[in-house]
Amino acid sequence: MTRRKVGVLVSGRGSNLQALLDACADPAYPAEIVLVISNIPEVYALERARTAGVPTQVIPHKGFASREAFDSEMDKALRAAGVEIVCLAGFMRLLSAGFVESWRGKMINIHPSLLPSFKGLHTHQRAIDAGVKLHGCTVHLVTPDLDDGPILVQSAVPVLAADTEGSLAARVLEQEHKAYPLALRLLAEGRVTLDGARALIRDA
Repeated sequence: MTRRKVGVLVSGRGSNLQALLDACADPAYPAEIVLVISNIPEVYALERARTAGVPTQVIPHKGFASREAFDSEMDKALRAAGVEIVCLAGFMRLLSAGFVESWRGKMINIHPSLLPSFKGLHTHQRAIDAGVKLHGCTVHLVTPDLDDGPILVQSAVPVLAADTEGSLAARVLEQEHKAYPLALRLLAEGRVTLDGARALIRDA
C-alpha cells in the first residue's frame, strides 16, 4: 500500500491535528503526515507534530504583503515536501482563490456544525440559541466559499436542554476526532468522486 502524503495547516492547539497524527501512527492507515505548517509561531500544534516526529514549518502571515504571497509560500513548502492532500486543522486564515483552486479536490476542512447550517464562528452557541435538536461536525472538500464544499463526513450529537456552549462544544469535539481521520481515509483511498456539489463515497 502506498500511503498518501499529507500536509496539515494549523494556527492553534491542534486537537484535530492530534487525531490525525494518532490515525497516521497506524502503518495500515492509508495516509502519512509529512509536514505541519503554522502561520503563528510557538502554537501547541507544532509541539504535537514534533513529538510525533513530523517536520514543521512556521510561515508568519504578517511577513507578507498580500494573502496571495503568503499562500504562494505555503504552496511551495507543501509541494517541496511532496504533499498530495492538505488538511486544515484550526487554520485561522482565509485562503486565496488561487491556492484553493490549485488544491481543488485535494484539500479538506473540518467545521463544528452540520453544514450548511451555522457557517462561520460561534457555532455551538448559535445552535443552542436556534433551538436545534441535533448539532455536530462536518468534514468537507474546500472551495473558495467559506465553510462550503462537497461534504465527506458528518457526525451528529443531540443538543440537550441543559447544554452550555462549552458542554456542547466538548461533545462535538469528540466526534470531530473521529470524523476527520475517517474523511482523510476516504480521500486517501480514492473512494471519493464528485457529482456537482456532492461527494459520492464508494464502499471499500
